[in-house]
Amino acid sequence: MSGVITSERDQEQEQEQATATAPAADLVDVKPLPVWFFAFEGVCGAAYDLCHAGSGAWMVIAAFAAVNIVVGLTVLRRRMKLVRAMLKNSRTRKIAFGLIALRLGAHAALGVVGAEVTSVAGHLAFAAVMFGATVALLYVDQRIAFKALGLGDAR
Repeated sequence: MSGVITSERDQEQEQEQATATAPAADLVDVKPLPVWFFAFEGVCGAAYDLCHAGSGAWMVIAAFAAVNIVVGLTVLRRRMKLVRAMLKNSRTRKIAFGLIALRLGAHAALGVVGAEVTSVAGHLAFAAVMFGATVALLYVDQRIAFKALGLGDAR
């Protein structure tokens, strides 16, 4: 009797593994988002320093947000399922909180040693680093999600 139960459990585990590695039916046709699409998220990551670098930067950020919304709703409409899936992913939230912690930690550490970032060049340098880190981490997150879902190459 225990042999029958064991084989049923083995079959259930095999089915769970097969469904876990099989691509989600509604995401099979979805292609990965291009790297340039993550530029808006990069601008959001750099927004704090961009606003400190120039007083009119918030208008550029708002315009960039409008362009991102238009592109997302028109050109990349078919990929919105992927965007939603990435936003629901806990790894993506960890990246967002990690970037916030990086910003606060770096500014706090520089403040403690007496080297606060107050110049325009310093804020622009911080903005460039945060932009690059945000885009790179989201691109890698997308590739990991595609591999985990078995959707093929995420390039």
